[in-house]
Amino acid sequence: MPKVNIRDNKTDFELEMAVPGMKREDFKVEVDSDVLTISSEMKKENEEKRENYTRREFSHSSFRRAFTLPDTVDGAKIDAKYEDGILKLTLPKRQETLPEPKRLISIG
Repeated sequence: MPKVNIRDNKTDFELEMAVPGMKREDFKVEVDSDVLTISSEMKKENEEKRENYTRREFSHSSFRRAFTLPDTVDGAKIDAKYEDGILKLTLPKRQETLPEPKRLISIG
């Protein structure tokens, strides 16, 4: 199961998953009813034929991680990138849930 880091920033959450040796096409990222699901399934077959024998190897690996999104996340604006073995998702917070900047009130 890949390890996950989640960072809570001021305007978004960052989710990083270490999954080296894969390609972008190997991942499936979905949001359904405020549940973010990241999954992958890889099947490989290796066959070696020689004069008097055949060697055939199969490998299958898969994972599935699901995260319940808080109400503060705007699920329609989630962005995903895969670089250097790290799958990185940016989950922006809804504008109305962001803290308002401090303002100075003048005294009249």
